[in-house]
Amino acid sequence: MKVPRFTAVTLFPALLILASAQTSQPIPVDTARKYFAEAQSLCTTDHGRLWGISLCGPIMFVDPASRYMVANQADAKGLLKADAGVFVGVLPDDQNIANTAVEWSGVLWTQMLWPLPADERERETVIAHELFHRIQGQLNLPKTIEGENSQLDTLNGRYTLQLEERALARALDAQSDEDRKRAAGDALLFREERYRLFPDAAGQEKSLEMNEGLAEYTGVRLGNPTSDEQVKAALKDLSHHSEDVTFVRSFAYATGPAYGLLLDRYSPGWWAQLKTGNGFDAMLRNAIHAGVPSNLEQTAQQQAAQYDGPKLYAAEEARETKRQQVIAAYRLKFLDGPVLILQFLKMKVQFDPRNLQPLGSYGTVYPNMRISDEWGILEAKNGALMKPDWSAVTVAAPRDGCCAFRPFR
Repeated sequence: MKVPRFTAVTLFPALLILASAQTSQPIPVDTARKYFAEAQSLCTTDHGRLWGISLCGPIMFVDPASRYMVANQADAKGLLKADAGVFVGVLPDDQNIANTAVEWSGVLWTQMLWPLPADERERETVIAHELFHRIQGQLNLPKTIEGENSQLDTLNGRYTLQLEERALARALDAQSDEDRKRAAGDALLFREERYRLFPDAAGQEKSLEMNEGLAEYTGVRLGNPTSDEQVKAALKDLSHHSEDVTFVRSFAYATGPAYGLLLDRYSPGWWAQLKTGNGFDAMLRNAIHAGVPSNLEQTAQQQAAQYDGPKLYAAEEARETKRQQVIAAYRLKFLDGPVLILQFLKMKVQFDPRNLQPLGSYGTVYPNMRISDEWGILEAKNGALMKPDWSAVTVAAPRDGCCAFRPFR
């Protein structure tokens, strides 16, 4: 790949962080054991009923600062040491740290960042969410089209998504079935209007909902023992993620639980339909018999007034002006300035899904990310541009301290 005006980056040896017996353990063993027991209780109570597969399995808690880890079982290569009923060690520097499923030392783990939430309901929601990620590959769901979801950073994309989420919140909080179905129908209406405006959006959004949406639904469903608590958790997701800087990689954390709980009510056992390729919107539309109006655009505009649409649209117009300024700065940095392009071989990536900035056909800017590959470790603290097909990453020549590249030794 051609690299315009290449500038070399500063190289320095990789550091190996060792645990010291003289220092206090970053993860208290007693607390870790308690959380492992909570995870075991969650998956034992479920007993494979939700997905037909037990969620029980290997778990590791990792402290990001020290990379110290505590696991609930031994690894296949004997790198971890037994300690008071758990297994401890230090996660190697070439491994990323995130709430996810990760294969390490011959074992497929559920990895979770330490500390976990102090609130029990929030903590068990996170635990159940991450337990799902370890087993989701066994569900044999249809493959979906990965996409950038760049439409969710445009004015109309954000506008219709927020209207949809407001309608979902109203549906979850409704006191009558009539009101609930009406609000659910509005949510589907606003989504259909977005798909009219952005024809490629349906497949891209479905892909993330079948990943993080199903995972967060699992977290809400299993991490909260009563229906009232589940609704409360789903409403909290909708409220919390409405404050994200961008929705392109985070919206499904909010829509997944909302649609899932509505489907629990109107289409029990809806999970079986996932194998046919249906998404949340198609399943709920069929369940509540919601049609698509012939005058879709006009109807969506009329219903928007029921959700404070004019005020929301004005706020999004102001945001769009600022977004164009941000895009201009990123284009100057990653497309016009001196850059380094790194091709991926066997890439592993760690990033925050709440603050991304799409740059159209050029890819998406990740303000903070960590990538490990056969060539070493890249830590981008001031932005990196990921290609749309995730084949390479571009960073500005690091004269401004944007990033650090560490080759393996």
